[in-house]
Amino acid sequence: MKEPKKILAINFGGIGDEILFLPALSSLKKEFPQSKITLALEPRSKSVKDLSNLIDNVICVDIKGKYKYFELFKFLLKARLGRYDMVFSSGANKFIPVLLFLTGITYRYGYENGPLSKILLTKAVKLKKNQYASKMYHELVTPVTDIKTLYPEIDAGEVEKEYGSVLIHPGVSKMSVLKHMVKTWKPEIWAELVKKVLATGKKVYLIGGPDDKDCIEKIAKIVGEEPNFTNLYGSTKNIMDLARLTKKAEVLICSDSAPMHIGVGVGTKTLALFGPTDEKKLIPDDERFIAIKNNVSCRPCLWDKRQTTCDELKCLDINLENIVKLI
Repeated sequence: MKEPKKILAINFGGIGDEILFLPALSSLKKEFPQSKITLALEPRSKSVKDLSNLIDNVICVDIKGKYKYFELFKFLLKARLGRYDMVFSSGANKFIPVLLFLTGITYRYGYENGPLSKILLTKAVKLKKNQYASKMYHELVTPVTDIKTLYPEIDAGEVEKEYGSVLIHPGVSKMSVLKHMVKTWKPEIWAELVKKVLATGKKVYLIGGPDDKDCIEKIAKIVGEEPNFTNLYGSTKNIMDLARLTKKAEVLICSDSAPMHIGVGVGTKTLALFGPTDEKKLIPDDERFIAIKNNVSCRPCLWDKRQTTCDELKCLDINLENIVKLI
């Protein structure tokens, strides 16, 4: 096989999904260093390009919008006109092999999901969901490279580490809240954790995105004026600002959300709160990245067993003192 000049990758999902997809792109770039990589994604996740130099171009496809079929038609036109040599798609939908075939791209790679995938794809890869998602995505590129990239890598530049500092990001995406997927504590519990961390002599920085405004305000009000406490809400202009703050911190404490993947990507010690979701699929098995969890028998349940969280949420009942010890 000649080295491809242009590679198209398709990965629809939130910004966290795009960060988890970066190891696959990294291995492709190492195998084909002269190639240009275009990533097709949802508009809400286009900022991933700011976190990595692996992505040369992005194509935004609003597949959850009102005109999703028109969006897919436009995408097909762009894919055909782009004259790509190779395409990879992370979608498990049975329509994906047809979509890739219609792009006219010679080499097509996706997950095995029925007879059409074996007929229309150059190689249909076995979908193994019960593993770290980055590894699952990375298996898509194994037909063309033996290079293995284990974790997402985010280039946040030269940042001096502030030892003794703890960055706390309590939020989750608004979409999770709207879909009743509760994956984080109430502000009152986060505020209690902040106080306990401050009592150890650490500096605490509170951070959040636009979706977290109410939560951040409540936490800051409860904590009040403390000498080692700084509310950084509103100080970040983009996702790279968050990546730099995360790299600067000695420890990041967050929920199962995009900031957790950023913590992994910049190599900062990360303590991530896991309630109903499966930590084995979302955080790597590495001593630097720790899943905070309550091992009740009913967890994990979200997505595999149910599409919304239960009302009891015993999985989020976690001893805060144990978290302080981990710091």
